[in-house]
Amino acid sequence: MGYMNSMSGLLADGSPVSGGGLSQNRKFSYGYASSPGKRSSMEDFYETRIDGVDGEIVGLFGVFDGHGGARAAEYVKEHLFSNLIRHPKFISDTKSAIADAYSHTDSEFLKSEISQNRDAGSTASTAILVGDRLLVANVGDSRAVISRGGKAFAVSKDHKPDQTDERRRIEDAGGFVMWAGTWRVGGVLAVSRAFGDRLLKQFEEVVDHSLEFLILASDGLWDVVTNEEAVAMIQSIEDPEQAAKRLLHEAYQRGSADNITCVVALGSSPRCSGEARRGSSASLISQALGASGERLGKPRQTN
Repeated sequence: MGYMNSMSGLLADGSPVSGGGLSQNRKFSYGYASSPGKRSSMEDFYETRIDGVDGEIVGLFGVFDGHGGARAAEYVKEHLFSNLIRHPKFISDTKSAIADAYSHTDSEFLKSEISQNRDAGSTASTAILVGDRLLVANVGDSRAVISRGGKAFAVSKDHKPDQTDERRRIEDAGGFVMWAGTWRVGGVLAVSRAFGDRLLKQFEEVVDHSLEFLILASDGLWDVVTNEEAVAMIQSIEDPEQAAKRLLHEAYQRGSADNITCVVALGSSPRCSGEARRGSSASLISQALGASGERLGKPRQTN
């Protein structure tokens, strides 16, 4: 594939980083694509990982969009899923394990930064496949969307300071929201919750869906592509890597001003060639858990 500069999100030939894989039990496939887009720096990170835990094949997928530098997003990429897999209740009580892993990773990151005079933070949108369950958690504005029956359903909630409940929570905690090109916390940042921002997470609703595919992406996609457009755009694409690249290309062509990272996961059945394809008989059952928390600090700075 070529040499990858993980900090730039580009291969040596200047093309976006992309890739994909198929689970050992051949029940699902995934693909990803990532690029700095029109920016000179890269603060998006992603993780796609398949592991065996207590006899279960598990898939772990995440998109992490940093602000105030790449440090927080890189830390979350390196530690969140490892903390989750080591949790003693990862298989038996995955929902609680996810909440604990988010909280522990946030706490450890803040400890690692205590002597640093910086305010790095990161959004996170993660999807965990365990057996026939898909658990989705998010903090910040990296979003998760599923396709069911060809229709788009958001299974995460963006945490933006212009939302009434988020604005009330910020003000109740002693913060303030003002207009500076967009609604911003403290007049500085345009995301109201993120890792490392001294204010974390709340639990969202649990939703059960039979799904065709899942999209995780940073706001470099969602700022210019709607949920419905994203689902329609890749509905007929069988290769999840190509689907992720299609989304990234469209966001870039529409003028996205941010880093762009997309992960697509499909329920799949194998082709004779060994490639994965989506099939209606192999749709996944999802339990979508939106996780956020209760911590405030500087959300994300936009340029």
